[in-house]
Amino acid sequence: MRYWLMKSEPDAYSIDDLERDGTEHWDGIRNYQARNLMRDEMEIGDRVLFYHSNAKPPGVVGIAEIASGPYPDHTQFDPEQQYFDPKSDPENPRWIMVDVSFVEKLPRLVSLHELKEHPQLAGMVLLNRSRLSVQPVTSDQFAFIVDLARGAVS
Repeated sequence: MRYWLMKSEPDAYSIDDLERDGTEHWDGIRNYQARNLMRDEMEIGDRVLFYHSNAKPPGVVGIAEIASGPYPDHTQFDPEQQYFDPKSDPENPRWIMVDVSFVEKLPRLVSLHELKEHPQLAGMVLLNRSRLSVQPVTSDQFAFIVDLARGAVS
């Protein structure tokens, strides 16, 4: 099993939206590195830290699970969509997505500021000025953040 952090702006799609929907496709990824992680490394059953970005404060708010393998992101072909890509070819799609399922809402938000305070997390991609919306995390980082949210560590 691998572990990930996936960012979403809560005004666009929040942990509450995922809880309501149960499972939803994760579309709109338009960064090649993030796409490659989703396409080549994510597997069904991998766990995800759901991160609210562009929020006050930004932080980890829940846990999700990868619920499908990668498949073409339909929004790349629709000129009416925000994520339309006129250079993408339906015969050889440029962009993919995966389905993500709700697992749980954490008891409290673990803010970006709080994450930065813990030396155990210093190696996280998130804390090294990465803007990637899909990032790998280690199993230890994942467990530590969940424990922070649950009050098991301080």
